[in-house]
Amino acid sequence: MFNTDVIIAGCGPAGAMLAAELRLHDVRVLVLERDTEPASFVRIVGLHIRTIELMAMRGLLERVLERGRRRPAGAYFAAIDKPAPADLDSAHAYLLGIPHPVIVGLLERHAVERGAEVRRGATMTGFDQDAEGVTVELADGERLRSRYLVGCDGARSTVRKLLGVGFPGEPARNETLMGEMSLGAPPEEEIRDRRFSLSPAGPGVYRVVVPAEGVSDRAEPPTLDDFKRQLRAVAGTDFGVHSPRWLSRFGDATRLADRYRVGRVLLAGDAAHIHPPIGGQGLNLGVQDAFNLGWKLAAQVRGWAPETLLDTYQAERHPVAEQVLDNTRAQTELLSAGPGPEAVRRLLTELMDLDEVNRLLLEKITAIGIRYDFGPGTDLLGRRLRDIDVKQGRLYGQLHRGRGLLLDRTERLTAGGWSDRVDHLGDHTAALDVPAVLLRPDGHVAWIGDDQRDLDDHLRRWFGSARGGGEPA
Repeated sequence: MFNTDVIIAGCGPAGAMLAAELRLHDVRVLVLERDTEPASFVRIVGLHIRTIELMAMRGLLERVLERGRRRPAGAYFAAIDKPAPADLDSAHAYLLGIPHPVIVGLLERHAVERGAEVRRGATMTGFDQDAEGVTVELADGERLRSRYLVGCDGARSTVRKLLGVGFPGEPARNETLMGEMSLGAPPEEEIRDRRFSLSPAGPGVYRVVVPAEGVSDRAEPPTLDDFKRQLRAVAGTDFGVHSPRWLSRFGDATRLADRYRVGRVLLAGDAAHIHPPIGGQGLNLGVQDAFNLGWKLAAQVRGWAPETLLDTYQAERHPVAEQVLDNTRAQTELLSAGPGPEAVRRLLTELMDLDEVNRLLLEKITAIGIRYDFGPGTDLLGRRLRDIDVKQGRLYGQLHRGRGLLLDRTERLTAGGWSDRVDHLGDHTAALDVPAVLLRPDGHVAWIGDDQRDLDDHLRRWFGSARGGGEPA
Protein backbone atom coordinates (compact mmCIF):
# COMPACT_ATOMS: atom_id res chain seq x y z
CA MET A 1 0.00 0.00 0.00
CA PHE A 2 1.50 3.30 -1.11
CA ASN A 3 0.71 6.60 0.60
CA THR A 4 1.99 8.44 -2.46
CA ASP A 5 4.03 7.88 -5.61
CA VAL A 6 7.03 10.09 -4.82
CA ILE A 7 8.28 11.58 -1.57
CA ILE A 8 10.58 14.58 -1.92
CA ALA A 9 12.73 15.54 1.06
CA GLY A 10 13.18 19.32 1.02
CA CYS A 11 11.04 22.14 -0.36
CA GLY A 12 13.74 24.44 -1.64
CA PRO A 13 13.90 25.48 -5.30
CA ALA A 14 14.87 22.01 -6.56
CA GLY A 15 12.29 20.16 -4.45
CA ALA A 16 9.44 22.53 -5.32
CA MET A 17 10.32 22.49 -9.05
CA LEU A 18 10.48 18.70 -9.06
CA ALA A 19 7.11 18.41 -7.31
CA ALA A 20 5.47 20.64 -9.90
CA GLU A 21 7.03 18.72 -12.79
CA LEU A 22 5.76 15.42 -11.42
CA ARG A 23 2.26 16.80 -10.94
CA LEU A 24 2.12 17.76 -14.62
CA HIS A 25 1.90 14.00 -15.22
CA ASP A 26 -0.59 13.25 -12.41
CA VAL A 27 2.05 11.67 -10.19
CA ARG A 28 1.09 11.82 -6.50
CA VAL A 29 3.72 13.85 -4.64
CA LEU A 30 4.41 14.52 -0.96
CA VAL A 31 7.09 17.09 -0.10
CA LEU A 32 8.56 16.88 3.40
CA GLU A 33 10.11 20.11 4.70
CA ARG A 34 11.67 20.18 8.16
CA ASP A 35 11.30 23.97 8.56
CA THR A 36 7.90 25.00 9.83
CA GLU A 37 8.04 28.36 8.04
CA PRO A 38 9.75 29.54 4.84
CA ALA A 39 13.07 31.32 5.30
CA SER A 40 12.51 34.97 6.15
CA PHE A 41 15.87 36.50 5.20
CA VAL A 42 15.74 38.38 1.92
CA ARG A 43 18.80 37.18 0.03
CA ILE A 44 18.80 38.20 -3.63
CA VAL A 45 19.63 35.44 -6.10
CA GLY A 46 20.11 35.61 -9.85
CA LEU A 47 18.19 33.52 -12.36
CA HIS A 48 20.37 32.88 -15.37
CA ILE A 49 19.20 32.55 -18.95
CA ARG A 50 18.50 28.82 -18.97
CA THR A 51 16.46 28.95 -15.75
CA ILE A 52 14.47 31.90 -17.11
CA GLU A 53 13.76 29.79 -20.20
CA LEU A 54 12.49 26.96 -17.99
CA MET A 55 10.13 29.38 -16.27
CA ALA A 56 8.81 30.37 -19.71
CA MET A 57 8.35 26.71 -20.67
CA ARG A 58 6.00 26.16 -17.75
CA GLY A 59 4.07 29.43 -17.92
CA LEU A 60 5.78 30.92 -14.87
CA LEU A 61 7.78 33.68 -16.50
CA GLU A 62 5.32 36.52 -16.03
CA ARG A 63 4.98 35.74 -12.32
CA VAL A 64 8.73 35.70 -11.93
CA LEU A 65 9.30 38.90 -13.92
CA GLU A 66 6.77 40.75 -11.78
CA ARG A 67 8.85 40.06 -8.67
CA GLY A 68 12.36 40.35 -10.07
CA ARG A 69 14.68 42.94 -11.54
CA ARG A 70 16.26 42.50 -14.95
CA ARG A 71 19.95 43.20 -15.40
CA PRO A 72 22.11 42.91 -18.50
CA ALA A 73 23.81 39.60 -19.11
CA GLY A 74 27.58 39.73 -18.68
CA ALA A 75 30.39 40.14 -16.14
CA TYR A 76 29.59 36.76 -14.63
CA PHE A 77 32.89 34.96 -14.96
CA ALA A 78 35.12 35.84 -11.98
CA ALA A 79 33.48 39.30 -12.00
CA ILE A 80 35.50 40.26 -15.08
CA ASP A 81 33.61 43.21 -16.50
CA LYS A 82 32.82 42.31 -20.09
CA PRO A 83 29.46 42.87 -21.83
CA ALA A 84 27.60 39.87 -23.17
CA PRO A 85 27.76 39.15 -26.91
CA ALA A 86 24.97 40.97 -28.72
CA ASP A 87 23.50 37.89 -30.42
CA LEU A 88 23.17 35.33 -27.64
CA ASP A 89 21.08 32.32 -28.69
CA SER A 90 18.12 33.11 -26.45
CA ALA A 91 14.99 35.23 -26.43
CA HIS A 92 15.62 35.77 -22.70
CA ALA A 93 19.20 37.03 -22.65
CA TYR A 94 19.30 38.78 -19.29
CA LEU A 95 19.89 38.12 -15.60
CA LEU A 96 16.92 38.32 -13.27
CA GLY A 97 17.62 39.31 -9.67
CA ILE A 98 14.91 38.06 -7.33
CA PRO A 99 14.68 37.55 -3.55
CA HIS A 100 15.35 33.95 -2.60
CA PRO A 101 12.16 33.57 -0.50
CA VAL A 102 10.13 34.92 -3.43
CA ILE A 103 11.36 32.41 -6.01
CA VAL A 104 11.03 29.54 -3.52
CA GLY A 105 7.52 30.71 -2.64
CA LEU A 106 6.53 31.00 -6.30
CA LEU A 107 7.75 27.49 -7.07
CA GLU A 108 6.10 26.02 -3.97
CA ARG A 109 2.78 27.67 -4.83
CA HIS A 110 3.10 26.41 -8.39
CA ALA A 111 3.58 22.86 -7.08
CA VAL A 112 0.63 23.14 -4.68
CA GLU A 113 -1.60 24.61 -7.40
CA ARG A 114 -0.75 21.55 -9.49
CA GLY A 115 -1.81 19.28 -6.63
CA ALA A 116 1.38 18.53 -4.69
CA GLU A 117 1.12 18.15 -0.91
CA VAL A 118 3.73 20.07 1.11
CA ARG A 119 4.08 19.07 4.74
CA ARG A 120 6.11 21.52 6.83
CA GLY A 121 7.67 20.64 10.16
CA ALA A 122 8.20 17.07 8.92
CA THR A 123 11.71 15.72 9.45
CA MET A 124 12.77 12.49 7.76
CA THR A 125 15.02 10.37 10.01
CA GLY A 126 15.36 7.17 8.04
CA PHE A 127 14.22 5.04 5.12
CA ASP A 128 14.40 1.53 3.70
CA GLN A 129 13.94 0.56 0.09
CA ASP A 130 13.02 -2.70 -1.57
CA ALA A 131 12.15 -3.85 -5.08
CA GLU A 132 8.70 -2.21 -5.00
CA GLY A 133 9.21 1.02 -3.12
CA VAL A 134 10.62 3.07 -0.25
CA THR A 135 9.47 3.26 3.37
CA VAL A 136 10.26 6.61 4.98
CA GLU A 137 10.32 7.20 8.73
CA LEU A 138 9.64 10.62 10.25
CA ALA A 139 10.91 12.06 13.52
CA ASP A 140 7.48 11.60 15.13
CA GLY A 141 7.53 7.87 14.32
CA GLU A 142 5.15 8.01 11.36
CA ARG A 143 6.04 5.70 8.47
CA LEU A 144 5.15 6.52 4.88
CA ARG A 145 5.35 4.33 1.81
CA SER A 146 6.13 5.60 -1.71
CA ARG A 147 7.40 4.26 -5.00
CA TYR A 148 10.40 6.63 -5.06
CA LEU A 149 12.24 9.03 -2.74
CA VAL A 150 14.20 12.07 -3.94
CA GLY A 151 16.62 13.92 -1.66
CA CYS A 152 16.46 17.66 -2.34
CA ASP A 153 17.48 18.35 1.25
CA GLY A 154 20.58 20.45 0.79
CA ALA A 155 24.32 20.21 1.29
CA ARG A 156 24.01 18.27 4.56
CA SER A 157 21.47 15.93 2.95
CA THR A 158 20.08 13.29 5.29
CA VAL A 159 18.99 11.25 2.27
CA ARG A 160 22.49 11.21 0.79
CA LYS A 161 24.10 10.24 4.10
CA LEU A 162 21.63 7.44 4.82
CA LEU A 163 22.00 6.22 1.26
CA GLY A 164 25.76 5.91 1.78
CA VAL A 165 26.64 7.88 -1.34
CA GLY A 166 30.11 9.40 -1.27
CA PHE A 167 30.47 13.19 -1.46
CA PRO A 168 34.10 13.69 -2.46
CA GLY A 169 35.72 17.04 -3.10
CA GLU A 170 37.55 19.78 -1.25
CA PRO A 171 36.65 21.28 2.14
CA ALA A 172 36.40 25.04 2.53
CA ARG A 173 39.73 26.86 2.43
CA ASN A 174 38.31 30.36 2.41
CA GLU A 175 35.10 31.90 3.64
CA THR A 176 33.19 34.99 2.63
CA LEU A 177 30.72 37.23 4.41
CA MET A 178 27.57 38.25 2.56
CA GLY A 179 24.65 40.33 3.73
CA GLU A 180 22.22 43.11 2.93
CA MET A 181 22.30 46.32 4.93
CA SER A 182 22.07 50.09 4.80
CA LEU A 183 25.14 52.28 4.27
CA GLY A 184 25.76 55.57 6.05
CA ALA A 185 28.29 56.58 3.40
CA PRO A 186 27.28 54.78 0.18
CA PRO A 187 29.71 54.82 -2.78
CA GLU A 188 28.89 56.92 -5.82
CA GLU A 189 28.51 53.80 -7.92
CA GLU A 190 28.36 50.05 -7.57
CA ILE A 191 31.66 48.43 -6.59
CA ARG A 192 32.51 45.04 -8.09
CA ASP A 193 36.06 44.41 -6.96
CA ARG A 194 37.63 40.96 -6.79
CA ARG A 195 38.26 41.56 -3.07
CA PHE A 196 34.81 42.88 -2.14
CA SER A 197 31.61 44.20 -3.67
CA LEU A 198 28.79 46.61 -2.83
CA SER A 199 25.71 46.54 -5.04
CA PRO A 200 22.18 47.98 -4.67
CA ALA A 201 19.62 45.47 -3.36
CA GLY A 202 16.61 47.75 -2.99
CA PRO A 203 15.81 51.29 -1.86
CA GLY A 204 18.58 52.35 0.50
CA VAL A 205 19.87 48.77 0.87
CA TYR A 206 23.12 47.27 -0.44
CA ARG A 207 24.37 43.77 -0.78
CA VAL A 208 27.82 43.57 0.79
CA VAL A 209 30.30 40.78 0.00
CA VAL A 210 33.67 40.76 1.74
CA PRO A 211 36.25 38.08 2.67
CA ALA A 212 35.88 36.58 6.13
CA GLU A 213 38.82 36.61 8.52
CA GLY A 214 39.33 32.89 8.22
CA VAL A 215 37.61 29.53 8.10
CA SER A 216 35.49 29.00 11.21
CA ASP A 217 32.63 27.02 12.65
CA ARG A 218 29.69 28.33 10.65
CA ALA A 219 27.32 27.37 13.41
CA GLU A 220 28.20 30.82 14.75
CA PRO A 221 26.51 33.42 12.49
CA PRO A 222 28.48 36.53 11.53
CA THR A 223 27.80 39.89 13.15
CA LEU A 224 27.64 43.42 11.80
CA ASP A 225 30.96 44.10 13.56
CA ASP A 226 32.54 41.31 11.48
CA PHE A 227 31.46 43.14 8.31
CA LYS A 228 32.76 46.48 9.58
CA ARG A 229 36.13 45.04 10.54
CA GLN A 230 36.62 43.23 7.24
CA LEU A 231 35.48 46.19 5.13
CA ARG A 232 37.97 48.43 6.89
CA ALA A 233 40.69 45.83 6.26
CA VAL A 234 40.11 45.49 2.50
CA ALA A 235 38.48 48.81 1.52
CA GLY A 236 39.85 51.22 4.11
CA THR A 237 36.32 52.15 5.26
CA ASP A 238 33.26 50.38 6.56
CA PHE A 239 30.94 52.69 4.55
CA GLY A 240 28.92 53.25 7.72
CA VAL A 241 27.09 49.92 7.41
CA HIS A 242 24.07 49.56 9.69
CA SER A 243 20.57 48.04 9.96
CA PRO A 244 21.30 44.62 8.39
CA ARG A 245 18.41 42.71 6.84
CA TRP A 246 20.35 39.45 6.92
CA LEU A 247 23.95 38.29 7.39
CA SER A 248 25.53 35.05 6.26
CA ARG A 249 28.82 33.28 5.76
CA PHE A 250 29.69 30.84 2.98
CA GLY A 251 32.75 28.80 2.16
CA ASP A 252 34.36 27.51 -1.00
CA ALA A 253 33.83 23.82 -0.29
CA THR A 254 33.36 21.93 -3.54
CA ARG A 255 31.83 18.45 -3.56
CA LEU A 256 29.97 16.17 -5.99
CA ALA A 257 27.99 13.03 -5.15
CA ASP A 258 29.40 9.81 -6.55
CA ARG A 259 25.97 8.78 -7.77
CA TYR A 260 22.63 10.50 -8.28
CA ARG A 261 20.59 7.31 -7.98
CA VAL A 262 20.65 4.14 -5.92
CA GLY A 263 17.65 1.97 -6.73
CA ARG A 264 14.48 3.95 -5.98
CA VAL A 265 16.25 6.81 -4.23
CA LEU A 266 17.64 9.82 -6.12
CA LEU A 267 19.44 13.08 -5.34
CA ALA A 268 19.03 16.56 -6.83
CA GLY A 269 20.18 20.10 -6.13
CA ASP A 270 22.61 20.81 -3.29
CA ALA A 271 22.14 17.25 -2.01
CA ALA A 272 24.07 16.19 -5.12
CA HIS A 273 26.59 19.01 -5.47
CA ILE A 274 27.96 22.06 -3.65
CA HIS A 275 30.34 24.75 -4.80
CA PRO A 276 31.18 28.40 -4.10
CA PRO A 277 28.44 30.83 -5.21
CA ILE A 278 30.80 32.57 -7.62
CA GLY A 279 28.87 33.17 -10.82
CA GLY A 280 25.54 32.55 -9.08
CA GLN A 281 25.02 29.06 -10.49
CA GLY A 282 23.86 27.05 -7.45
CA LEU A 283 20.11 27.63 -7.41
CA ASN A 284 20.01 27.47 -11.20
CA LEU A 285 21.84 24.14 -11.30
CA GLY A 286 19.41 22.60 -8.81
CA VAL A 287 16.28 23.81 -10.62
CA GLN A 288 17.71 22.47 -13.88
CA ASP A 289 18.35 19.08 -12.21
CA ALA A 290 14.69 18.95 -11.23
CA PHE A 291 13.56 19.90 -14.72
CA ASN A 292 15.65 17.10 -16.20
CA LEU A 293 14.49 14.52 -13.66
CA GLY A 294 10.79 15.35 -13.36
CA TRP A 295 9.42 13.99 -16.63
CA LYS A 296 11.70 10.94 -16.52
CA LEU A 297 10.64 9.94 -13.01
CA ALA A 298 7.01 10.59 -13.95
CA ALA A 299 7.40 8.29 -16.95
CA GLN A 300 8.78 5.59 -14.66
CA VAL A 301 5.86 5.93 -12.25
CA ARG A 302 3.27 6.08 -15.03
CA GLY A 303 4.70 2.95 -16.60
CA TRP A 304 5.71 4.12 -20.07
CA ALA A 305 9.40 4.88 -19.50
CA PRO A 306 11.89 3.10 -21.76
CA GLU A 307 14.15 0.78 -19.76
CA THR A 308 17.12 3.15 -19.48
CA LEU A 309 15.31 6.50 -19.36
CA LEU A 310 15.76 7.12 -15.63
CA ASP A 311 19.48 6.30 -15.94
CA THR A 312 19.89 9.24 -18.32
CA TYR A 313 19.29 11.61 -15.38
CA GLN A 314 22.71 10.89 -13.92
CA ALA A 315 24.31 10.40 -17.33
CA GLU A 316 23.26 13.92 -18.36
CA ARG A 317 23.34 15.93 -15.14
CA HIS A 318 26.44 14.56 -13.37
CA PRO A 319 28.80 15.83 -16.12
CA VAL A 320 27.05 19.22 -16.06
CA ALA A 321 27.70 19.50 -12.33
CA GLU A 322 31.34 18.48 -12.87
CA GLN A 323 31.72 21.36 -15.32
CA VAL A 324 30.10 23.83 -12.93
CA LEU A 325 32.40 22.74 -10.12
CA ASP A 326 35.39 23.16 -12.41
CA ASN A 327 34.40 26.65 -13.53
CA THR A 328 33.83 27.77 -9.93
CA ARG A 329 37.23 26.37 -8.98
CA ALA A 330 38.76 28.38 -11.82
CA GLN A 331 36.90 31.53 -10.80
CA THR A 332 38.01 31.10 -7.19
CA GLU A 333 41.64 30.99 -8.31
CA LEU A 334 41.18 34.04 -10.54
CA LEU A 335 39.76 36.00 -7.60
CA SER A 336 42.58 35.07 -5.22
CA ALA A 337 45.56 37.26 -4.45
CA GLY A 338 49.09 36.58 -5.61
CA PRO A 339 51.16 37.30 -8.72
CA GLY A 340 50.23 34.02 -10.42
CA PRO A 341 46.42 34.35 -10.24
CA GLU A 342 46.66 38.07 -11.01
CA ALA A 343 48.71 37.37 -14.15
CA VAL A 344 46.21 34.74 -15.32
CA ARG A 345 43.36 37.13 -14.62
CA ARG A 346 44.98 39.86 -16.73
CA LEU A 347 45.51 37.37 -19.56
CA LEU A 348 41.92 36.10 -19.41
CA THR A 349 40.62 39.66 -19.34
CA GLU A 350 42.40 40.25 -22.67
CA LEU A 351 41.21 36.94 -24.12
CA MET A 352 37.60 37.79 -23.25
CA ASP A 353 37.78 40.62 -25.76
CA LEU A 354 37.56 37.80 -28.32
CA ASP A 355 33.89 37.10 -28.94
CA GLU A 356 34.38 33.33 -28.99
CA VAL A 357 36.03 33.29 -25.56
CA ASN A 358 33.51 35.66 -23.99
CA ARG A 359 30.63 33.68 -25.46
CA LEU A 360 32.00 30.31 -24.30
CA LEU A 361 32.40 31.46 -20.70
CA LEU A 362 29.00 33.15 -20.56
CA GLU A 363 27.30 30.07 -22.02
CA LYS A 364 28.94 27.97 -19.30
CA ILE A 365 27.65 30.19 -16.51
CA THR A 366 24.13 30.57 -17.95
CA ALA A 367 23.86 26.87 -18.98
CA ILE A 368 22.72 27.63 -22.54
CA GLY A 369 25.81 25.91 -23.93
CA ILE A 370 24.85 22.47 -22.58
CA ARG A 371 24.70 19.70 -25.15
CA TYR A 372 23.69 16.22 -23.98
CA ASP A 373 25.18 13.27 -25.84
CA PHE A 374 22.34 11.79 -27.89
CA GLY A 375 24.65 10.14 -30.40
CA PRO A 376 25.89 11.30 -33.81
CA GLY A 377 24.11 14.19 -35.47
CA THR A 378 24.26 17.90 -36.16
CA ASP A 379 25.30 20.36 -33.46
CA LEU A 380 21.66 21.11 -32.61
CA LEU A 381 21.01 17.52 -31.50
CA GLY A 382 21.11 17.34 -27.70
CA ARG A 383 20.92 21.11 -27.24
CA ARG A 384 17.94 23.06 -26.03
CA LEU A 385 15.98 24.93 -28.69
CA ARG A 386 15.55 28.65 -28.18
CA ASP A 387 12.10 30.20 -27.78
CA ILE A 388 11.40 30.71 -31.49
CA ASP A 389 8.35 32.17 -33.23
CA VAL A 390 5.65 29.68 -34.24
CA LYS A 391 2.22 30.33 -35.70
CA GLN A 392 0.60 29.98 -32.26
CA GLY A 393 2.95 32.61 -30.77
CA ARG A 394 6.10 31.42 -29.05
CA LEU A 395 7.52 27.90 -28.91
CA TYR A 396 7.80 27.72 -25.13
CA GLY A 397 4.11 28.45 -24.84
CA GLN A 398 3.54 25.00 -26.38
CA LEU A 399 5.49 23.27 -23.58
CA HIS A 400 3.41 24.33 -20.56
CA ARG A 401 1.97 20.83 -20.10
CA GLY A 402 5.38 19.18 -19.73
CA ARG A 403 4.91 16.88 -22.72
CA GLY A 404 7.18 16.16 -25.65
CA LEU A 405 6.66 18.22 -28.82
CA LEU A 406 7.06 17.37 -32.50
CA LEU A 407 7.66 20.67 -34.29
CA ASP A 408 7.06 19.80 -37.92
CA ARG A 409 7.77 22.22 -40.76
CA THR A 410 6.95 19.49 -43.32
CA GLU A 411 3.39 19.21 -41.94
CA ARG A 412 3.28 15.54 -42.94
CA LEU A 413 4.81 13.79 -39.91
CA THR A 414 2.83 12.48 -36.94
CA ALA A 415 3.29 11.56 -33.27
CA GLY A 416 0.97 8.61 -33.95
CA GLY A 417 0.80 6.15 -31.08
CA TRP A 418 2.72 8.53 -28.82
CA SER A 419 0.16 11.36 -29.04
CA ASP A 420 -0.79 10.77 -25.39
CA ARG A 421 2.75 11.88 -24.44
CA VAL A 422 3.89 14.02 -27.38
CA ASP A 423 2.11 17.00 -28.94
CA HIS A 424 2.34 17.71 -32.67
CA LEU A 425 2.70 21.21 -34.07
CA GLY A 426 2.70 21.34 -37.85
CA ASP A 427 3.95 24.76 -38.91
CA HIS A 428 5.79 25.43 -42.17
CA THR A 429 6.40 29.02 -41.02
CA ALA A 430 8.30 28.07 -37.84
CA ALA A 431 11.63 29.92 -37.48
CA LEU A 432 13.60 26.70 -37.83
CA ASP A 433 16.22 25.80 -40.45
CA VAL A 434 15.62 22.01 -40.33
CA PRO A 435 12.55 20.05 -41.50
CA ALA A 436 11.36 18.93 -38.07
CA VAL A 437 12.56 18.42 -34.50
CA LEU A 438 11.39 16.25 -31.63
CA LEU A 439 11.67 18.07 -28.31
CA ARG A 440 11.76 16.34 -24.97
CA PRO A 441 9.66 17.89 -22.18
CA ASP A 442 12.79 19.77 -21.02
CA GLY A 443 13.14 21.46 -24.41
CA HIS A 444 16.22 19.52 -25.61
CA VAL A 445 16.28 18.37 -29.23
CA ALA A 446 16.01 14.56 -29.31
CA TRP A 447 15.69 14.12 -33.10
CA ILE A 448 16.09 16.09 -36.32
CA GLY A 449 14.86 15.00 -39.75
CA ASP A 450 11.89 14.33 -42.02
CA ASP A 451 11.58 10.53 -42.09
CA GLN A 452 8.62 9.03 -40.20
CA ARG A 453 10.27 5.67 -39.53
CA ASP A 454 13.35 7.34 -38.09
CA LEU A 455 11.11 9.58 -36.00
CA ASP A 456 9.20 6.55 -34.68
CA ASP A 457 12.48 4.96 -33.56
CA HIS A 458 13.33 8.09 -31.56
CA LEU A 459 9.83 8.42 -30.15
CA ARG A 460 10.23 4.86 -28.90
CA ARG A 461 13.68 5.65 -27.47
CA TRP A 462 12.48 8.60 -25.40
CA PHE A 463 8.77 7.95 -24.87
CA GLY A 464 8.48 4.16 -24.69
CA SER A 465 6.09 1.91 -26.56
CA ALA A 466 3.33 3.39 -28.66
CA ARG A 467 -0.08 3.55 -26.96
CA GLY A 468 -0.83 1.60 -23.79
CA GLY A 469 2.28 2.00 -21.63
CA GLY A 470 1.49 -0.56 -18.93
CA GLU A 471 1.00 -0.33 -15.19
CA PRO A 472 2.94 2.02 -12.88
CA ALA A 473 6.41 0.81 -11.89
